[in-house]
This record gives sequence, structure tokens and C-alpha cells, in this order.
Amino acid sequence: MKIICPKCKNPYRTSDNSSRSIRKFGFFYRISDRKKVQRFYCKLCSLHFSVATLSFCYRQKKRQINHRVARQLVSGTSQRECARLMKINRKTVVRKFIFMAERAKLTLEKLNKKRPSIAQLEFDDLETFEHTKCKPISVTLAVESKSRWIVGYEVASMPAKGLIAKLSVKKYGKRHDGRSTARKKLFGRIQKYIASEADIKSDQNPHYVTDVQRFFPRSRHYRYKGRRGCVVGQGELKAGGSDPLFSLNHTCAMARYRISRLIRRTWNTTKKMEMLDLHFALMSLHHNLSLKETSLLRGRTATG
Repeated sequence: MKIICPKCKNPYRTSDNSSRSIRKFGFFYRISDRKKVQRFYCKLCSLHFSVATLSFCYRQKKRQINHRVARQLVSGTSQRECARLMKINRKTVVRKFIFMAERAKLTLEKLNKKRPSIAQLEFDDLETFEHTKCKPISVTLAVESKSRWIVGYEVASMPAKGLIAKLSVKKYGKRHDGRSTARKKLFGRIQKYIASEADIKSDQNPHYVTDVQRFFPRSRHYRYKGRRGCVVGQGELKAGGSDPLFSLNHTCAMARYRISRLIRRTWNTTKKMEMLDLHFALMSLHHNLSLKETSLLRGRTATG
């Protein structure tokens, strides 16, 4: 962590010895986790501060359980069950969940910047619902082929279709279709991470063609006919033969396993679309970091 005065933004220990205006000023033991925390004093503005002042968890209680709560919530555990297992209040779980998910969004962008340009991309919509099946939600997901790295996602509302379409309009009114806007927003955000002549794969949805040509004009767009899902993957993994969108479908199946509100045939559903967005950010970061650790382990094994 880079030590900077919160008030005058003066850095700690610059190359010029005469400008070393920040010095150490003892330490204290934090009550929550009994960790030794270094204090500092700035001579320019006479401010006393510590390493904890510069932390994301400043003034936060029970910071030692942040990562434990996040790990539970990306392992198919609901918020209530997480509170029971960890013996904490459910409101504490919600606060930790929101805090870690917002940080996960920032971390995902930093990880994408460090990776090389993506040459093969797969994208499609994962469908779920909030509160009732009459209020469906679409999650547009973009995944790198083979590595299954989640490049980005976007959550949007969509109107009900099929047999419950009329019932949905009758009970809740006409529902806004934000899939096109969400797709454009996602493509605009990840455009800088995709190679100019990348291979982009999707199903034969007619709305995808225009957006791909607009944001990735030099790319090659391959479209595949949708196939019936197998029982094991609950619709995401396809039955029989080689699946050209396997990386995407496998990632969607893992998302339904890891995010409790996405599991099919359960009473644990999404109550707010914003919370699904945060939960997906937390799962995406855990998923990408797991892939990163696996690749590093394979590299060490190969060199060893």
C-alpha cells in the first residue's frame, strides 16, 4: 500500500530527503482482529493518520469476515444460510456482500486491463427472474473461448414470453425490454479488450448481428443454431456432440451453481435486479481468480 497523507496528499518517503515530511508515529492494536497497525504524522498539515485510514475497510467493523462472507456467497449459499453458518446477523451479511461486490467490479476492470487482447469471444444471454417468473431478467455474458475468462456482463429486464406472457402483462403491466441497451453497453465497455480481427461466436439471435458489426467491425462473427440442453447442465450444457459455445455454456452452468439466486426450481430468488448485478460481479471475480491460480499452477508444474 502506498502511504499518502489523506489531507495534503503528500507521499511518504520520496527520493528527495528534504521532502520527507511524513514520519512514523507509533502503532496501535485494532480491537476487531488484534492486528498491529502503524501510525503516521504529517509535518506539513499536522495530521495524524494510520494505515487503516487509507484502507477500503476504514471504520468498518468485523473486517476479518469480509472474504469469508464473499466465499460463502459464491459457493451456492444463500444470505440467510451464510448468516446461520457464520453466526452473524443477516444485515451484516448484506453489508459485507454489497461492499465486497462493489470492490469486485473495480478489480474485474483492473484484471481485464492486464490481460492481452482477446482473439476469441463468445457471448449470449442467460435468463432468470426476479420475485416471480412473470418478471424475467436477462444477463448478457461475454466469455473468452477456451480459457472461460469472464470479460464482462450486463443485467437487464425483459418481457415475459410463452404461456405466461399474457399473465405477466395482466398482473404487472408491460415490462421494459432493456436487452438491446445492455448489450450495447457491454460491447462498448469491453471493446478495448477485444482484438480488432477477433473471432466472435454466438447463437442465431437476429438482434446480435447489428451490434457486433457496430462495435467490432473487423471481427468475424460465427453464428450457431441453438441446441437442446442436457439434464445435468439444467439447460446450459448441451446434449450430444461437440458444442461450439461450450466455454460460454459451461460458464453459465457454473454461475447457476455458484449463485444461489440463479439455481433452478428453488425458492431462493432474486428480489432486486441490482443485487443480482452485484452477486454476478462477486462470482465473476472469484471465477477469474480461480482460473488465474490454475494457470499459474500449471505453469509451475510444467517448468518444474
